[in-house]
Amino acid sequence: MDLKENVGTLDKIIRIPLGIIMIVAGIYLSSFWGLLGIIPLISGVSGFCPLYSVFDISTAKVR
Repeated sequence: MDLKENVGTLDKIIRIPLGIIMIVAGIYLSSFWGLLGIIPLISGVSGFCPLYSVFDISTAKVR
C-alpha cells in the first residue's frame, strides 16, 4: 500500500474539526463512539485516508 497524500486542503479543513467534535462529544456523553473521531482526525492531520486509497480516490492537488 502506497501512503501518498490523498486528502486535499478542504477535506482536511472538514476532517480535523469533525474529529475533534466527535471526540469531545464522546467524552461529554460518556460514549465509546467518540473514539471514532480519531479516524477523521488522524486522516486529516496525516493527509492520508486508507479508504480513499482502496478506491483510488484523491482530493489532494496533483503535483
